[in-house]
Amino acid sequence: MAQNRARKLVRQSRALGIALTPKAERYMQRRPYRPGEHGRGRVKESDYSVRLKEKQRLRAQYGLREAQMRRAWNEARREEGMAGENLIELLEMRLDALVLRAGFARTIAQARQVVVHRHIMVDGNIVDRPSFRVQPGMIVQVKPRSQASPQFLVAAQGQHADVLPAVPEYLRVELEKLRFELVRRPKRAEVPVVCDVQMVVEHYSR
Repeated sequence: MAQNRARKLVRQSRALGIALTPKAERYMQRRPYRPGEHGRGRVKESDYSVRLKEKQRLRAQYGLREAQMRRAWNEARREEGMAGENLIELLEMRLDALVLRAGFARTIAQARQVVVHRHIMVDGNIVDRPSFRVQPGMIVQVKPRSQASPQFLVAAQGQHADVLPAVPEYLRVELEKLRFELVRRPKRAEVPVVCDVQMVVEHYSR
């Protein structure tokens, strides 16, 4: 089952033109084109398909269902400022996204799993909802009983750094202690996701 999931993510990565996992990135270096027998051919995309693809790319990078993405968009629209930038900032404040950025996991799926399996504490309380919105000043850490497990020992040694972007400035990370603090709300320019935000806005505003 895990192998089928990994294969699906590779195909999805090739279709979207962005590596969603380290395995997909290695595969795309060898085959940097869409999957299928016509993958090497040129495709004339409509304006709608271009905007849809950009929305799907953003959604895939956070591993969200469409209903989750739509709720985040509706919330972003109600906030002051630019809705597109608000959307990415809100998505980035999800607990699973920040667990990934801090280097506690290698992929967003793995980050979601460690949250759901109750390995993560926020301000001293276990939180098992990946969608939990972390607020500036909150302390997130791996619970003490989980810190000795192999997956977190590997993370504490910084061994995920080879597949992750540099830790963004809105996080203060103590990796050896498996803890971090969200210092302030992320800014769109700092968030390491590949996305043309305006295309996403146009897709949802149509």
